[in-house]
Amino acid sequence: MKKIDGGVTAPKGFKAAGLYAGIKKGGKKDMAMVYSEVPCRAAGVFTTNVVKAAPVKWDHEVVYESEFAQAVVVNSGVANACTGIEGYNCCKEMAAEAGKVLGVPGDAVLVASTGVIGAQLPMDIIGSGIGKLAPLLGSSREDAHLAAEAIMTTDTKPKEVAFETVLGGKTVTVAGMCKGSGMIHPNMATMLCFVMTDAAISHDMLQKALSDDVEDTFNMISVDGDTSTNDSVLLMANGLAGNKEITEADEDYREFCAVLHEVMTELSKKIAGDGEGATCLFEVKVLGADTKENAKILAKSVVTSSLTKAAIYGHDANWGRILCALGYSGVKFDPEKVDIWFESAAGKLKIVENGVSTGYSEEEATKILSEEAVTAIADMKMGSAGATAWGCDLTYDYVKINADYRS
Repeated sequence: MKKIDGGVTAPKGFKAAGLYAGIKKGGKKDMAMVYSEVPCRAAGVFTTNVVKAAPVKWDHEVVYESEFAQAVVVNSGVANACTGIEGYNCCKEMAAEAGKVLGVPGDAVLVASTGVIGAQLPMDIIGSGIGKLAPLLGSSREDAHLAAEAIMTTDTKPKEVAFETVLGGKTVTVAGMCKGSGMIHPNMATMLCFVMTDAAISHDMLQKALSDDVEDTFNMISVDGDTSTNDSVLLMANGLAGNKEITEADEDYREFCAVLHEVMTELSKKIAGDGEGATCLFEVKVLGADTKENAKILAKSVVTSSLTKAAIYGHDANWGRILCALGYSGVKFDPEKVDIWFESAAGKLKIVENGVSTGYSEEEATKILSEEAVTAIADMKMGSAGATAWGCDLTYDYVKINADYRS
């Protein structure tokens, strides 16, 4: 497989558009559309929050009940969450309007919303935006970029990635875009993500690939400990690559899963590194755990520790906070066997061996912790299982952003 410069228009047959419709203040793009020239198999994973936004309910029905999906319409600025039956009817209206202008059934249109919870969608603006998006649909790199920009809220940058591989002698592309910066915490998807592929694959295998992969990607990121009402990952496959349809867990399926994993991992890291107010991506690797599940619990405990996140912001090698977070995770281990390292582009430094300080250089540790991406590695010395979690540092700006979010 190889990484290519691309977004959701990289796979064959997909078009995209993004524009300013008038939902947000200040003229920032706020609506996007992705369309496939042919019907797609669709898969999805959704928030585990009991409070589910209307688009989550609509998309669940499309993924599991509709014959196919062919388009996605996204708005940013208003989440359409906690909006009752009116909010659900807005989803239905959005899908119907998009279906009308695209010439596809309304129940083949997925919808997504992100932004302020509790407000009803301005359907006059939404309807007008859909009408403007359809004729702008294109397959260029710029078209994909405009769509990725239009789904942002407090994100500081658009998040896109694309990979190619070969399945059965045919070039297959998997590409995605996502948004997420705050209200990010492991418990399924933790943001909005849209992945497109031209692979030919059955619905069951597509859903299995997606559901399995989120456990090691989007379920392993955290910014602030809050699981959104709107979390959704949608995966659409139109089959235009021409490979033999994947219907079982064979070699082609494993290769497809490997490419999907690369796309999902990169998007996960882009979200974690762009956490609200963040100055760096904070990665936590746990090695030597007794089970994979315990490795995940340990890694998540460290990456979500507010004290550890604050220390990372201060470039302070306060390893006691890491050991403490491991200790309250609920996993049983011997603290007098744990080794800890810090690593970044500036180098790698062992700071703890068998539960005590190595007498490391604070100056060298600060240098390593001053990079844009920092990794903490913990070897538990219990077994051979491991896991990786991603988060970010905790800064003053996180509070500022969320104190002023609605105003």
